[in-house]
Amino acid sequence: MKTLLALIGGVLTLFLAIAMLGTAGWTRPPLVGQQTGFRGTGMDYVQTRAGAAAKKEANAAPAVSDKVEAGGEKASAVYQNVKVLGDVSVDEFNRLMVSMTEWVAPEQGCTFCHNTENMADDGLYQKKVARRMLQMVQDINSTWKEKHVHEAGVTCYTCHRGQPVPKQVWFENPGPNFTSGFVPRNNGQNLASPSVGLSSLPYNTYADFYAHKDTPDSAIRVNATSALPETKGKSIQQAEKTFGLMIGMSESLGVGCAFCHNTRAIASWEQSTPQRVTAWHGIRMVRSLNADYLEPLASLLPENRLGPAGDGPKVSCGTCHNGASKPLNGANVVETFPELTKPVAAAAPAQIPATPAPAPAPNP
Repeated sequence: MKTLLALIGGVLTLFLAIAMLGTAGWTRPPLVGQQTGFRGTGMDYVQTRAGAAAKKEANAAPAVSDKVEAGGEKASAVYQNVKVLGDVSVDEFNRLMVSMTEWVAPEQGCTFCHNTENMADDGLYQKKVARRMLQMVQDINSTWKEKHVHEAGVTCYTCHRGQPVPKQVWFENPGPNFTSGFVPRNNGQNLASPSVGLSSLPYNTYADFYAHKDTPDSAIRVNATSALPETKGKSIQQAEKTFGLMIGMSESLGVGCAFCHNTRAIASWEQSTPQRVTAWHGIRMVRSLNADYLEPLASLLPENRLGPAGDGPKVSCGTCHNGASKPLNGANVVETFPELTKPVAAAAPAQIPATPAPAPAPNP
């Protein structure tokens, strides 16, 4: 009797499951594909139409204020303590200040950076940081124009999106800190960090690849000619860190591996897409920005702006891209702000090669 009841129960469960699946109304979502590699290689960037539309809306460029007439007195002749934009006309200077308020601190207003009783006062740390960030933006739009940002350029809004602190910044991750009991040795893994797509890969990957200047020793190389290599610089741990970085970049740009690589020959530059060269320079740009601009600012920041290891916020690919292959959908955001495209004499020059090294080249 029990066997019969169990059999009847199983049959009913099966029929209910079939009925549920058959009436759920599941349909394949409409897809949109973009070819990223050579024809016939299957290197396509595929999204749902709804997902592509939502991403486009989330990365819309802000409205631009009307241009002002060229000429007029220089800002340094009218205002005191103007150290970065002194050669800009007063009208251009005021227009940029208003725009920066909307880009960075629309709720806080001018008082976020300025003492409104004495606008020349440098008492607020935010003003000192903003001054250096202006130099950084000018450096990006001049030094990295041909290599990474191209004509589109960047403004404060590219990263900040109306928030005083950009959403996607990162700090050193010291990992678990157990004060008692058994202390596991996790090799910096298994904490499901967003920086590696919530995987079990090493979670402090950004510190390894983004927090130092570009040097021969920092090349991202894990390719070898034998299985499970243990040679210096090509250890399994290094391969895991590199894979974690690749996942982080993929998440940052909202794309898959085939956006830059031919998956049948990951290391081959000849079979990769042009985006891989742009990404190669992007890694070097991020390293330069962190070393020359972001890390030195940690001494200016209050304790509540620092990370658990006492370091200041730093940038990664996601800080600008925010899940889009092109920040702000590729909009040219500096065309109407020429003052943000001028080279900065005070900024440390970025040391990068003019073009990626020939094969075998860094990976990526």
